[in-house]
This record gives sequence, structure tokens and C-alpha cells, in this order.
Amino acid sequence: MNILIEPIITEKMTGKADKLNQYGFIVDKTTNKVEIKKAVEKLYNVTVESVNTMIYGGTRRNRHTKAGMIKGKTKSFKKAIVTLIDGDTIDFYSNI
Repeated sequence: MNILIEPIITEKMTGKADKLNQYGFIVDKTTNKVEIKKAVEKLYNVTVESVNTMIYGGTRRNRHTKAGMIKGKTKSFKKAIVTLIDGDTIDFYSNI
């Protein structure tokens, strides 16, 4: 089972990384904070201070097309904000 699905690389999360040493990840819905902590520490070789998680529900979307109204829903996902100890950083661009 893959715990960390992908890192969140946005302007807001980059600002949090610079100021607060926090990094965001989209994670598997069934994982808990302890499993997320162990996965980040193992994968990036850093020390995690705390983990905050939140579950986003999918939002309903409507589109107007030639065929009429198309209704749908986006996927729901779980997001984890990981705070590292002072001195540790994660470089997402190192292996490009």
C-alpha cells in the first residue's frame, strides 16, 4: 500500500515551507498520523515534529454542453500537513 500519493506543490504550501517548515502531501484515506510520520521520515530522511490531517469531500460540478447539462463530482482526498524540526528540509525538485 502506498501511503504518500503525491506532494502538494502550490504557492501557498511553498510559503508555509519557507516560513513554518511545513510540507503538504496527498495521502491514502485509510492511513493514520503515525503511519504518515513513519513514511515521510523513511522516504525523505528527516525528523517529523507533528502531523495534521484533513479529509476533503468531493465537490459537485455542473457543465453546460450541446448535449445538455452534465452533472458530476470530483474525487475526495485526504491531505496531511507535516511539520519538520528546525534544520530539516525537503527538496521536491532534487530528483527531476
